[in-house]
Amino acid sequence: MWQSFVNIFLNILLYIYKLVGNFGVAIILFTVLIKLITYPLMRKQIQSSTKMMELQKSPEYLEMMEKYKGNQEKLAEEQMKLYKKFGVNPTASCLPTLIQLPIIFALYQAIIAAIVSTPLGMLDLTKRAFSGFLQIGEIFPINPNFLWMNLGQPERLYIQGISFGIPVLAILVVITTIMQTKLTVPPTNPNDKNAASGAMMTGMMNIYMPLLMGFMAYTLASGLSLYFLISNIFTIVQYGVEGKLNWKALKFGKPQMPKLATPAEKPVTTSRPVASVNPKKSMTPNLAESGIEPAEEKIDYREFKNKKKPKKK
Repeated sequence: MWQSFVNIFLNILLYIYKLVGNFGVAIILFTVLIKLITYPLMRKQIQSSTKMMELQKSPEYLEMMEKYKGNQEKLAEEQMKLYKKFGVNPTASCLPTLIQLPIIFALYQAIIAAIVSTPLGMLDLTKRAFSGFLQIGEIFPINPNFLWMNLGQPERLYIQGISFGIPVLAILVVITTIMQTKLTVPPTNPNDKNAASGAMMTGMMNIYMPLLMGFMAYTLASGLSLYFLISNIFTIVQYGVEGKLNWKALKFGKPQMPKLATPAEKPVTTSRPVASVNPKKSMTPNLAESGIEPAEEKIDYREFKNKKKPKKK
């Protein structure tokens, strides 16, 4: 069953090569053909994401989230009822991604099977070709070179003066995968806990998917890397035609959180501690603290001499 699926890819790829005479161009046209065939599924994914965003903003959905926020089991049950009522399929966005996996594996095996140079490999290729559709003798041997690449080997660009090869195609695959995952994910409602968990999963996908695709482009045949690159670019173009590109998501770094309203701050005044005041001493200045020495009081003894003593009766 699986080999039959791979043979279909192999025959289509070789037939395109027969028409254009260039294996790299054949892979590019094959990628465009696959994207056109899967376009209805992708369009359904976009429509499902749009309906989901509209549903999450509806008063009925927000009221349900508030009502059952303490009962997750009941909340999930009511969500499924609401999805069914509004015709939203929460798993529709996963279908195009799942379909891509067998396409990637089948295309890789088709590229390896097509680029053969031995009589035994040619015999195997002849057995796998559909009779009446393709004659291997008309296109053999297949030229695997495209630009600086051998499409049956991992891609490296060797520059004079640099002792190692630069994986240009793998770098481009990582960059376009990051752009695709960011541009094609619709913005989420921050007040929705389920949307927040979905945003967390999307953030993890934004990290792991470029790494996975870059690793495969670095280690596997460059023909598969070329498929990754053209597929990413074509997906971005398709979303752009639908007007669903989220350009705000290209801002890298941590998202700026909205500032919370804070009460007005009272003016801060610095005051010295007030010492307890003795009422008896409050009227006299403290000359010692002011640094002024008190003047000595002079006594006039003549006043005592002139005073008369009172007579005893």
